[in-house]
Amino acid sequence: MQKHSVHALVFRSLKRTHDMFVSDHAKPVALDEQSYKTKMTVMMRAEYKPVLHMPVLKEGRDRRPLHASDPYGQPGYPLPGVALTADTQIQKMPSEAGVHSMALARPPSQARKEASRTAASVADIHKHAGGAERSQPPQHALSLMEGGTKTSTLVPRKAPTMPKPQWHPPWKLYRVISGHLGWVRSIAVEPGNQWFVTGSADRTIKIWDLASGKLKLSLTDHISTVRGVAVSTRSPYLFSCGEDKQVKCWDLEYDKVIRHYHGHLSAVYDLDLHPTIDVLVTCSRDATARVWDIRTKANVHTLSGHTNTVATVKCQSAEPQVITGSHDTTIRLWDLVAGKTRATLTNHKKSVRALVLHPRQYTFASGSPDNIKQWKCPDGNFIQNLSGHNAIINTLAVNSDGVLVSGASPAKNLFYVNNVEFCLLHLTGYNFQRIHAAVQPGSLDSESGIFACVFDQSESRLITAEADKTIKVYKEDDTAVSSWFIINSYSKLLLIIIIIK
Repeated sequence: MQKHSVHALVFRSLKRTHDMFVSDHAKPVALDEQSYKTKMTVMMRAEYKPVLHMPVLKEGRDRRPLHASDPYGQPGYPLPGVALTADTQIQKMPSEAGVHSMALARPPSQARKEASRTAASVADIHKHAGGAERSQPPQHALSLMEGGTKTSTLVPRKAPTMPKPQWHPPWKLYRVISGHLGWVRSIAVEPGNQWFVTGSADRTIKIWDLASGKLKLSLTDHISTVRGVAVSTRSPYLFSCGEDKQVKCWDLEYDKVIRHYHGHLSAVYDLDLHPTIDVLVTCSRDATARVWDIRTKANVHTLSGHTNTVATVKCQSAEPQVITGSHDTTIRLWDLVAGKTRATLTNHKKSVRALVLHPRQYTFASGSPDNIKQWKCPDGNFIQNLSGHNAIINTLAVNSDGVLVSGASPAKNLFYVNNVEFCLLHLTGYNFQRIHAAVQPGSLDSESGIFACVFDQSESRLITAEADKTIKVYKEDDTAVSSWFIINSYSKLLLIIIIIK
């Protein structure tokens, strides 16, 4: 390290003190003429490019001193492209011929604007008010009081009110069905409402009687977890998919596989049948969804665009005919004819694992750990958020009454009610019940997730597939009474007693 003398250190300290206290750091930097010209040239091209081609008069004739008696109230700058003559030059008192020729040379709107630059009256101010006032119809036009104050400012606005949701009886557990040896991952009810089918991690597909809950049939052909099942409404076929990359078509008259659909490169997580045409749509961990012709087993389309696992898919007869949700946090609406993306919804911040279509309204809902979101078809316009879960949402189900059920990994079912009396854009999301189902004896508390849920065809029973290897059936409590009704009845009874006394 170099050593300095005391003399050098003192002078260095003096120099630093001088720079700190003597120099004027707040003084603006000297203007560079070349930089200023470049800046102005760029600004002119950016702001005035459409009018730069117009002729410009000499600088000496462009500017005229502003006089206090100038009736126009501004310097005499001409409009671009208008040459000033002795008759048309703006003067303190322009001649009648000059005004006439100026009006002919300039656009009518500009001439009217210049001619009306006098003291503005209240009517003129009201006429040139903002767009919000001008957009009002004539019968709703606001009148002005003295001083130009609008009467609307004196009327208090009505506070927005939340629509009161319709009361629904609570749901209660009334049956637990055991039989699977692994997690129950998928469930579907047949159109006749006589039986339902479940797929499990024990690689089996089981068919159960809906009325009694007894096992009717077991199908074993998958070599890994069965992730999706669907029953056709147009033919006696059952479709299944699993983590073994296989998609199978079962003939229920012979209880055996009659078709295989090959093409997916990884585990197949979900499938759905088109309601009006013989088309099957599957989604996979290979980040694609595939459209299959049921009869010919041909891969009609490969819907690619997601960047991560496609976890759920839904089909409907109206546009969009195919909707997919993915772990890349997006929802895609597909054009089934072209096989291309119709719209991409990016509102979710976490993976989308569940979709459900409303049976009556032209809407659908999506489930993600951040929120349940409701959307309007066909363009996927956002409607509202339904909050409540703080866990991974695996499944959604909705009935015609507007009751939306969501199942999450911690065993909590959240029943939401959408009041269908209101417009689609003003539906209320009200969480009216939470169910924490106890796990089966011998199961761990961590095995309390709900992987799938579905309403039966009568919508009077809710069937859930759970991680404790059981199937639970819920129904509405017929003995439940609205607390509002009880309070009203009690108040009326008190009133009758008071009147009698």
